[in-house]
Amino acid sequence: MVRVVGIDHISIRVSDFVKSKAFYAKLFEFLGFKVLAEFPNEMGWTNGKTRYWIGQADAKGKTHKHRIGDVGLHHYAFELRSRKDVDELQDFVKKLGATIVDPADEYYDDYYAVFFLDPDGLKLEGMKWGERHARDAKAAKAKKAKKGVGEGA
Repeated sequence: MVRVVGIDHISIRVSDFVKSKAFYAKLFEFLGFKVLAEFPNEMGWTNGKTRYWIGQADAKGKTHKHRIGDVGLHHYAFELRSRKDVDELQDFVKKLGATIVDPADEYYDDYYAVFFLDPDGLKLEGMKWGERHARDAKAAKAKKAKKGVGEGA
């Protein structure tokens, strides 16, 4: 049986390649991505695991703006190392002038995220899930180990 082992890349089309290239170059540098390849109207970045490509939309594609809710991509989420990284990403994209759609907060149980828009209104997300649960589990394990040591003495 065929098994997917990961998502190799995403490729989006943009209305203004130069403007989007400037935005994504700064964003991806901040996120630790390196340039994968660059062509006249297309560019890609990678962090060694994920690849993200942008390319110039064609003439017909440039005639309408992206609208969240239309058929197509709703958003793309970058999983970050920590809640602190989510907060730092929010501060960074604010400085870039990106619109923050939903500020850094806990949106589901132990799911912390910030949502923002690229120059074409494509929704992007920086998120971290499970940090609090992992911390609580580690503390419970340490407490149990400490209790076990005390009982054996």
